[in-house]
Amino acid sequence: MRAVVQRVKSATVRVGGETISSTGIGMLVLLGAGKGDTEDKAHRIADKLMHLRIFEDSEGKMNLSAKSVGGEFMVVSQFTLYGDLSRGRRPSFTDALEPEEAEYLYNRFVDYLKENGFRTGKGIFGARMEVDLVNDGPVTFMMEE
Repeated sequence: MRAVVQRVKSATVRVGGETISSTGIGMLVLLGAGKGDTEDKAHRIADKLMHLRIFEDSEGKMNLSAKSVGGEFMVVSQFTLYGDLSRGRRPSFTDALEPEEAEYLYNRFVDYLKENGFRTGKGIFGARMEVDLVNDGPVTFMMEE
């Protein structure tokens, strides 16, 4: 699995002009699933994110986790994270997981965050979405499991 993680002050997802989800301070996670990914990998990334110390303490150092600051999550499916740009001018998505399996892992990832007490917003899998965010920092990381 691959994730682009952004520390945000807020994030909103709209589909067809309608707001379907919004969150406050926390993380926006663009999540992609690739061939060979499993529910265990989804849980490992979620665990890491829940405890990732990317929020600033009183001295301005990245020392606090989402759990410490009462952070929220916005999770958006992003199969294009598995786009291969190494050949030609058009991305290849042969490494992306089939949609049914990817949707299952995406939903398990979101459910796992919720089961661990986090307010978690999400997009609609496979929909054309508009994502607004206020990136805090900016602070952006890429993860792969």
